[in-house]
Amino acid sequence: MFAAMQRRIAVVAASSMVLLWSANALAQGRWVKGAPFPEPSEEVYGIAANGKLYVFGGIAPVFRSKGLVYEYDPATDKWTKKKPMTLPSHHVALVEYRGKIYVIGGFVLPANGEPAWEPINNTWEYDPPADSWKALAPMPTKRGSPSAVEFGGKIYVIGGAGMHPGSKLTAMTANGPHRSLSVNEVYDPATNKWETRSPMPTARNHAAIGAVNGKIYVIGGRVGAAFMGVATNIDVVEQYDPASDQWGAVGARMPTARSGVAWGVYNGRIYVAGGEFQNGQMAAAFRAFEAYEPATNRWFIMPQMPIPRHGVAAGIIGNRFHLVGGAVQAGGTVGFELAPNDHDIFEIDGAAK
Repeated sequence: MFAAMQRRIAVVAASSMVLLWSANALAQGRWVKGAPFPEPSEEVYGIAANGKLYVFGGIAPVFRSKGLVYEYDPATDKWTKKKPMTLPSHHVALVEYRGKIYVIGGFVLPANGEPAWEPINNTWEYDPPADSWKALAPMPTKRGSPSAVEFGGKIYVIGGAGMHPGSKLTAMTANGPHRSLSVNEVYDPATNKWETRSPMPTARNHAAIGAVNGKIYVIGGRVGAAFMGVATNIDVVEQYDPASDQWGAVGARMPTARSGVAWGVYNGRIYVAGGEFQNGQMAAAFRAFEAYEPATNRWFIMPQMPIPRHGVAAGIIGNRFHLVGGAVQAGGTVGFELAPNDHDIFEIDGAAK
């Protein structure tokens, strides 16, 4: 009898914890709608600059890069099309610094041969007010889908995917040889020069990244390959200290292992949204929305995204986390490519101080 009562108490306690956890998640904010994206596409990439949101990229069938550039003004809730990317490419890294946007690396369609992903090392500066592009010093390592962040006036570009050292191949396919990278290279906008730093412990691509309280955190992503059909998602959180050029202790695991995510930093937390998964039995995109708080090494489960998406552009303006475009199915699904025009905005409240 006493044992049965203990079991009932345990069930009630567990239920209460679930309710409390759910209530805590719901109290984190709310989803609202913004103006639809004019040219729906998967593999778009977003960044906020000068109080506006900018969306780049887009990919068409057989890996053709669209080179889209759009500006969203939250004051008017309107989109404006801008000059296209000078070099249309996909799986680029974006960073904002002093009002300029830096577009780094990525993949292009090879000039000859079968459709593939050819990694590049191009670095571009986009000036939003002037709507102009300028070529900068190339990155030392050719790679696509790296993660990049600005810290202390320098731009850190970490991980990605590229070719094997010494390979005669210049482009990758899902079943061809290529690798995830641990490369950590830093660009100085003041000198237009690159330096090599300590490599990341876990080589990966398609990962989230954020700088909080003097440290850089790389979150999730995929290992083994660039293509989701042959890669494996991970939940690893690794911390890098730019001041000492050292990698620290591994952080708390991300609740949902995924890659191809969108992310943003606000008030001491790194928000990670969406992503994709694929194996021999299923192919799917995620509605998962989670936030990592480095100060406490804790994850918070946020209200789910309205629709599942990967390859989705994101940017935080004020306390509003914008999600634009993307695809609702895992990449590489033949005959089914649905890219919605949805522009979902999460209004954050209750974030860490």
